[in-house]
Amino acid sequence: MKTIKIVGLFVLLLSLGAFTDKSATLEKGYAIGDMATDFSLKNIDGNTVSLSDYKDAKGFLVIFTCNTCPYAVAYEDRIIELDAKYKAKGVPVIAINPNNPETKPGDNFEAMKKRASEKGFTFPYLLDEGQKIYPQYGATRTPHVYLLEKTSKGNIVKYIGAIDDNYQDASKVEEKFVENAIDAMLSGKKIAVETTKAIGCTIKV
Repeated sequence: MKTIKIVGLFVLLLSLGAFTDKSATLEKGYAIGDMATDFSLKNIDGNTVSLSDYKDAKGFLVIFTCNTCPYAVAYEDRIIELDAKYKAKGVPVIAINPNNPETKPGDNFEAMKKRASEKGFTFPYLLDEGQKIYPQYGATRTPHVYLLEKTSKGNIVKYIGAIDDNYQDASKVEEKFVENAIDAMLSGKKIAVETTKAIGCTIKV
């Protein structure tokens, strides 16, 4: 009888494990090498922005970020620097706010416009209205970065994760994950570190 109970428990655990794995698969979004679909989202200037608008781009640095997360705020200056460094090389920053403004009023559209003006954002800051885009990518944090390479077949995911290895202090960064990935992509080399763990606040639904 005891053996039957143990076997039954084992089967139950296997079933739960399979369900968990399936759920994770459904939520994980893009993996390295996947083709990212385009989007059309409202920018802070009122216009809509799509990746297809950038005819001469070699790739895109899609960053899910927001106004209210301390991690995202800590990275704002570095995101501005990334755009300044790589936009001229054909890899512009496209920032997307994935948070639900009803849950986080500080991330509503008017607040986005104000924050972008205060910080002097040089890149589009888009609202994921209805929260339809971030689940496709599989973003879970702010900030969460996706480097895309533009090809004749579409935009291929080349890197996913964090901007660097020290969100607290830019002067103490030892590994610049995003910069290393972009440099490798532009030079046609294999990206050494393709995925890292995004460190930040959970996306608010």
